[in-house]
Amino acid sequence: MSAITVFGGIYCRGDEIARVVAESLQYEVVRDKDLIFETSKRFNIAEEKFIKAVVGKTSVYNEFTHERQRYIAFLNSFLADAFKRGKRLYLGVLGHLIPRDMPHVLRVCIMASTQYRTEQAMKEAGMSEKRAVESIHKEDMGSTRWTAHLFQKHPWDASLYDMVVRMDEKTTDEVAALICDHVEKNIFQPNEESAKAVEDFVLGSQIEVVLAEEGHDVSVSARDGRVLLTINKHAMMLSRLEEELKKIVVKITGVSEVETTVGLGFCETDVYRHYSFGTPCKVLVVDDEQPFAETLSERLLLRDVGTAFVYDGEQALSFLEEEEPEVMILDLKMPGMDGIEVLRHVQETYPNVEVIILTGHGSKREEETCQELGAFAYLEKPVDIELLNRALHAAHARAEKGMAREANEWKPESTCQY
Repeated sequence: MSAITVFGGIYCRGDEIARVVAESLQYEVVRDKDLIFETSKRFNIAEEKFIKAVVGKTSVYNEFTHERQRYIAFLNSFLADAFKRGKRLYLGVLGHLIPRDMPHVLRVCIMASTQYRTEQAMKEAGMSEKRAVESIHKEDMGSTRWTAHLFQKHPWDASLYDMVVRMDEKTTDEVAALICDHVEKNIFQPNEESAKAVEDFVLGSQIEVVLAEEGHDVSVSARDGRVLLTINKHAMMLSRLEEELKKIVVKITGVSEVETTVGLGFCETDVYRHYSFGTPCKVLVVDDEQPFAETLSERLLLRDVGTAFVYDGEQALSFLEEEEPEVMILDLKMPGMDGIEVLRHVQETYPNVEVIILTGHGSKREEETCQELGAFAYLEKPVDIELLNRALHAAHARAEKGMAREANEWKPESTCQY
């Protein structure tokens, strides 16, 4: 059956239009929250992670973890399976995941001026004008991040849709009638070509999930069992990566042939990173000595440890409000908020973050205080990089298991210096 996708900014009356269309055509309305909920259950991943992957800011750790790409692959897989079931209207941003070459899909964008949407917000939600504008801007930013990630376009770009309608100029019933009329046209009726396109959609989404679960981030297209994998970042050993990808994909049922190519981003400075599950890839270095923090980050990166760094306690706490590091490497002596105060705040507010103290000016009393506050390890500068690496892996393992801090028994095995 024909499918419909409807994207509309908040307070463009998209919900009402979808309801009228669905009642008229006997379609089922599928909202983003429905798809996210079901995908969350299938893959046993918190809904919040999918929401962040869709409309949130891209994490600074994403180049190491590929989390956003992985969660989108999971959403795409569930959507592809669900797409085969009956007459459906997809309301929200996730309809953008349906491939553009799917011939029996009517794509609709509902727009309205800021003034119109502000008035609707004030009327429907009882908001002040200022609050309404802020709410609209926040929602629009999330939608913009989504389409920028998928298409490098803003969500109201007419090239993404078959119909673009302005609510300033039409009533809800008029827009609904337009959608109903268009979806009945021959161009949107299912045929042999569309049936093959659905099969390609399902196969491509399955491949994306398999590659994502192996830690890879490549673009996938499938057609009649032939698969093209596009590598979008520079790979230092390209032929080895191509062979690894082919070995994974060729085993998938329905795949008859696998080819690889490089995309436009291959010539840029970004380096292809294969995410290794079980390796610390969300480490935050907090140290006021900028050269030390940057050098340490670089040395850990050579060991496939993904890091970010800040230079004082206040920056560290601001970072934690936006990101979700698993392990923090924390200096004690810093201007302003010192390491002890940061550790205490992390213990109280972010109990899942493991903290490794790395200081050049510590004392036995401070070590005992850090241990009482729940620090995973207390190390002194200069430190052996392999010792630190072992501590990071152990802290990462405990963070993943959610073990209580009191259960920590990790001890340095070496006093070699860095």
